[in-house]
Amino acid sequence: MNQTEYSMNSKLSCFLFLLLFSFFNASAQYTETINSNRPGFSQGAFSVGKNVIQFEGGFGLGKEEHELNNTETDAFIIDYNIRYGVWKEELEISFTGAYQSNSYTYLNNGSTDKISNFTSNTLGAKYLFYDPYRKKEIEKPNLYSWKANNSFQWRDLVPAISVYAGVNFDSADNALTPGIESSISPTVAIATQNNWGSWVFVTNFIGERVTEDLPSYSYILTLTHTFTPNWSAFLENQGIKSDFYADQLLRGGAAYLINKDFQIDGSILVNFKDTPSRLYGRIGISYRLDLHKEDEFIEDKGKAGRDKKKEEKGKKKDKKKKRKDGVDFEEEDGESEDGGI
Repeated sequence: MNQTEYSMNSKLSCFLFLLLFSFFNASAQYTETINSNRPGFSQGAFSVGKNVIQFEGGFGLGKEEHELNNTETDAFIIDYNIRYGVWKEELEISFTGAYQSNSYTYLNNGSTDKISNFTSNTLGAKYLFYDPYRKKEIEKPNLYSWKANNSFQWRDLVPAISVYAGVNFDSADNALTPGIESSISPTVAIATQNNWGSWVFVTNFIGERVTEDLPSYSYILTLTHTFTPNWSAFLENQGIKSDFYADQLLRGGAAYLINKDFQIDGSILVNFKDTPSRLYGRIGISYRLDLHKEDEFIEDKGKAGRDKKKEEKGKKKDKKKKRKDGVDFEEEDGESEDGGI
């Protein structure tokens, strides 16, 4: 067995062990509480909530082997994400970034080198423009059929959808990022999310530094499953296409909810090529600071929203009427005592 085959088998063994750990010992956070994007790399369609500040961060250690360059790399990464729900329940602004330090060993002569810099710093905003689950909340259940309320329906495949736009702040002469002519460039993304009971499926389609000579396009597919009120596990596939770096990444891991505002997590990343091969471990935390004064709900859209507003106004107006002769009376079943509506 050559070195490449041994490295590949080691990665597969580590990943299979992670899967076994996740499925026998892990389950999930509640989205009603902290709603963290960790430990995966995708972002869900929903925001953290108005007047909620959330901090997500961690660090990772990695090993890379590049067969063509005949190098080994030890990597150290710090990543961070600050999220804030502002103005409306659907809107979230965030600042996301990562710092990486790579120590290279050239196997031909044993020499070493080190490069450290920020790999990303992005200020962005995400807006939820379609939420199918809000409409389901106001629909009445079928009182005559358990099957109708619990069986699969095609509309369950329709996800919540949000759009994201951000600005990257890069430094010149950074070997860890694509060669750039300007220090500011845009990132755009679409995020979708399906909630199927204890399963959550998230997709991201991302364009990074799209105005530069070496833009990057990627997708992320993340499947999360809850097992208990405190444990969750996830599997994730990310595909990256760029002239600077292209790869297929596979991640898996678990998260533990300590309380409604605090989560810890761990994950492993592997890929299946040797230019370079990658094996990373990552741990982190998420902390939620809830500053809202009262519960707020996303306003219903379209006809459902208009009908609900009319109904609420009618209830306030008709709750108690007063006749001109000074005699008060209560309405019953939507009709007044003299038969008026």
